[in-house]
Amino acid sequence: MTLLSSKQARMWIAVILAVAQTAVITIIGRPLTTTAAPQGIISFEFARTLANAQAIIASWDTHTQIVAGLSLGIDFLYPIVYATAIALCCLAAAPHWPGSLSRLGKLLSGGMILAAIFDYIENISLIQLLLGSNEASWATIAWGCAAVKFTFVLLGIVYGLMGGLFALWHKLGK
Repeated sequence: MTLLSSKQARMWIAVILAVAQTAVITIIGRPLTTTAAPQGIISFEFARTLANAQAIIASWDTHTQIVAGLSLGIDFLYPIVYATAIALCCLAAAPHWPGSLSRLGKLLSGGMILAAIFDYIENISLIQLLLGSNEASWATIAWGCAAVKFTFVLLGIVYGLMGGLFALWHKLGK
């Protein structure tokens, strides 16, 4: 008897890779936490205005600005990894949701493609700011893209986790 189907195995491999990359980005990004950026790179993503973004960059010394660039560089692989993991979790969870909510899994799975696209646009905007651009729209674009990205990601994670709990509940109830 096989413990996991090939679909389940792919999903778990993607989840493990996403968690591992999250850990790497978190560790690398620790120096980015300052009084101007209490949430590190996430504060930079949500700076929203040029003045806020510049204050965050100014709070980082040269070494820390290099760390920010490294973090953003690594973040170009990250959307592929997390979007795949969350999309596969949404698809796996979909059959365990009651009624029409099961269709939401396919929609959220597709939403992960949008989350990744918005993440790339956000990263490009943040890199422009980090390189010294004085164009205010970069901060606004990064903020808007981060908001959309995190909305899709959080909805996908909640949907996948709740679907997993429904599956476990049904399995234990039988």
